[in-house]
Amino acid sequence: MPRIMALDYGDRRTGVAVSDAFGWTAQGVEVIHHKTEDACLRRVAELAAELAADEIVLGLPKNMNGSVGPRGDLCIAFAGRLEETLKLPVKLWDERLTTVAAERALLEADVSRAKRKQVIDKMAAAILLQSYLDSRSRGANLHG
Repeated sequence: MPRIMALDYGDRRTGVAVSDAFGWTAQGVEVIHHKTEDACLRRVAELAAELAADEIVLGLPKNMNGSVGPRGDLCIAFAGRLEETLKLPVKLWDERLTTVAAERALLEADVSRAKRKQVIDKMAAAILLQSYLDSRSRGANLHG
């Protein structure tokens, strides 16, 4: 079963999550704090090797009407660099509302504001990856 790593890519912080060995569940791994895209790319490459990732899912921020804006264009360009650098397939996945869902879950769990800020990106990456894994399993159920 392929090991899938997900990224919630941001200007200064990128959340990272990984699938379990069966591709059923997503777990948050870390938040990469970076000043440049190159710094983020280096850490992602290290993590991909450490976690033996076979595939990367990168959150694609879309507007609510489904269009891709400037932030989405940056993510598409970053996906190209990831694929080129890591020599792994990179899939873009709609990340609308993942950060909102992560924030809501952390508020419901009564996590302090300071702690939320530390984990929100990692949790958003896990929600993004879980959504991707769930859609794959639904697709498998439909076809098999």
